[in-house]
Amino acid sequence: MKQILKHSFEAVSLLTTNNGMLDVTIVPAFDQPDWIIPSSLILSVDEYGEHTWTYEWQQQEVAVFHMLPRHQTPDKMIVLEGNTSAHRIALQTAGELRQLQARISDVKDVELPEHYYKTDSIIDTVHERVQEDVVLSYLFQTVMIDNTLYLVPDLDKIAHQLIDLDS
Repeated sequence: MKQILKHSFEAVSLLTTNNGMLDVTIVPAFDQPDWIIPSSLILSVDEYGEHTWTYEWQQQEVAVFHMLPRHQTPDKMIVLEGNTSAHRIALQTAGELRQLQARISDVKDVELPEHYYKTDSIIDTVHERVQEDVVLSYLFQTVMIDNTLYLVPDLDKIAHQLIDLDS
């Protein structure tokens, strides 16, 4: 039997291109750059107005990553495909999603501005854990498109950490 190779969200899925263009969705985030994710990973966008740790999606319980602090009311649940059906995750946020097609050559790697870093010692302890309030714990890359910063999250790490914590 042929071995199934694990799909990696980070580089492979972001660079799914059509004639040198990236098809991405911009997801609003709080206290950090908006997230940019491959549009093809989005399974559904549902209206959902309360904080929750799991979300029932098509008779499957999906772990939730919160992009808003608890005092802000979310209005959307974005279900993303995972490496396996068990590793699907949902992003809980508020605001409008935007679609963007960008040339690969227009996407510039940049450093995350310093004001997004936490100044306490918690940064030193996030090597293997995902913490919703510590950007460095799930940051894959910061990019700039048309003079706007976006965060490319490490979706694979988020999914595996949420599933491992939930198990």
